[in-house]
Amino acid sequence: MAALLMVESWLQSTGEGLPPLLADLGHEYVLFARDPALYRGHPALLGASRVVTVETNDAEAVADRAARLAAEQRIDGVLTTCDYYLHAAAVAARRLGLPGPDPAVMARAVHKHRVRASLDAAGLPNPRWATAATWPEAQQAARALGYPLVAKPVDLNAGTSVRRVDGEAHVKDSFRDVRARERNTRGQPLQRLLLLEELLTGTEVSVEAVTVDGRTTVVGITDKSVAGPPAFVESGHMFPAALPADVAAEVEAFVVEVLATVGLRHGLSHAEVMVTPAGPRLVELNPRQGGGYIFDLVHLVTGTHPLRLLVDLALGDDPCVGTAACPAPGAAVPGGSAAVVFVMAPREGTVVAADGLAAVASDPQVVRSVLPLPAAAGRPVDNEAYLGHVVTVDPGGAGARAHAAALVGGLRLRMAGGGTVALVGVPGDLR
Repeated sequence: MAALLMVESWLQSTGEGLPPLLADLGHEYVLFARDPALYRGHPALLGASRVVTVETNDAEAVADRAARLAAEQRIDGVLTTCDYYLHAAAVAARRLGLPGPDPAVMARAVHKHRVRASLDAAGLPNPRWATAATWPEAQQAARALGYPLVAKPVDLNAGTSVRRVDGEAHVKDSFRDVRARERNTRGQPLQRLLLLEELLTGTEVSVEAVTVDGRTTVVGITDKSVAGPPAFVESGHMFPAALPADVAAEVEAFVVEVLATVGLRHGLSHAEVMVTPAGPRLVELNPRQGGGYIFDLVHLVTGTHPLRLLVDLALGDDPCVGTAACPAPGAAVPGGSAAVVFVMAPREGTVVAADGLAAVASDPQVVRSVLPLPAAAGRPVDNEAYLGHVVTVDPGGAGARAHAAALVGGLRLRMAGGGTVALVGVPGDLR
């Protein structure tokens, strides 16, 4: 049994999945939390052997408290599932002399503009981009780059404030949005810096990989569905992506080069890539496991569990990826596919019921369906709009996403006050 330090947690997806996995592995963990009440009823709190209140938004405070904890009890590794605490976890691991990424590299990798600058410096293919801290800078950058563009903050995630912009009025809206956000959802100060990027077109995928001592192993490529502009909300995922072998090899090689360029020598990565007519281009680099239940899809198809890889990395163990040398028992659909499609309402309001749930529940290809009701629906502008999800498998081929989309597309949401609405963002490219 190992003793781990968990520095905060996401509330959904990987945050829900890691605590029961640690219990299954026979490990225990101490949870460092800035506000333990945030996790009331959550697996991260319920599974912790001890909860310590720490100012986790201060990396040095986390490291200092970790050092005191290590003097009281054994700590074998440090980890987090939450993007906003990747740097703090790296600092704490370095202080304790435990495995982890270089804190300086992590500080670079979690900022979108710093990753862009690293690629430019290395001469890697990169979309044209610019940052703006003032409105005149935003105007000048947009005019120089030309429309259409993608506007986003440099230090948020989950699709927050990511927009397509087709003119100066749209740029102004995005600039105001970024400048108005002073802190993220965990209370950390934001740079309030607008990133403008050339709009990439093609097929968007993500590459799930693990890197140890600078050697990267690609676990696989995930097919991504994105709801239409102006927002870029991920509406579903399928693993593995239906790419020709030569294109997949090119994408994998590109991501390995990106990781080396950024300097990531230890850790999981989830690189979002657009396969353009000119070749693969980086959309965003996330130096952590894929969210949106991608870890479930990878596990279902390959038997390799990305969250198990996260634990292995934290403990300094050799991550076990499903190969002939490292068998992956438990794969439900080897050679097939698995997919998740998210439930999103087209407008704000309270969802009180849903028609079509019986068909989802009785479908033999459904691994899991989640739609807690009643539910407060927000505007479908980022990943916080998810009300629930459906996970399906296709043991015989690449039909999991089409099946999940058909099931979710058949749902109708009943709103408080009357009225029934169809879902928004259901993947339409059914393969």
